[in-house]
Amino acid sequence: MRSPTALAVVLVATLLTGCAVFDRMRPAETAEVAVMPGQVEAIHAAAIADDQAVFWVSSNGCTQKADLTPVVRSARDGAVITLRRLKEDRCGEPLPQGVEVSWSFRELGLRPGARVTVENPYQLPRT
Repeated sequence: MRSPTALAVVLVATLLTGCAVFDRMRPAETAEVAVMPGQVEAIHAAAIADDQAVFWVSSNGCTQKADLTPVVRSARDGAVITLRRLKEDRCGEPLPQGVEVSWSFRELGLRPGARVTVENPYQLPRT
């Protein structure tokens, strides 16, 4: 019969071995997750033309440009814009077609003529 001390040593050794195995299973590099402001905004439409990014978004009557922020990141073929809402529109008079907000490429930190894609989900306007 084994002594309790011998069993404790075997148990501790087994647990430590398991920790080493799990440590090796962890990825060598962990990707940093960028904290983004606000929430991703569903858009009715977007247009990129004449070095402008124009979006049509839902509004309950009070949405302003300052309530939204475009997050721009580099991509292999240019830039990707994700429009995010910073401030919820709690007004009570929904605008069926939403509102138009736009940013110049200069405001976005993009060079003139840059290739741009939009990453937001689309939502049909309220009728």
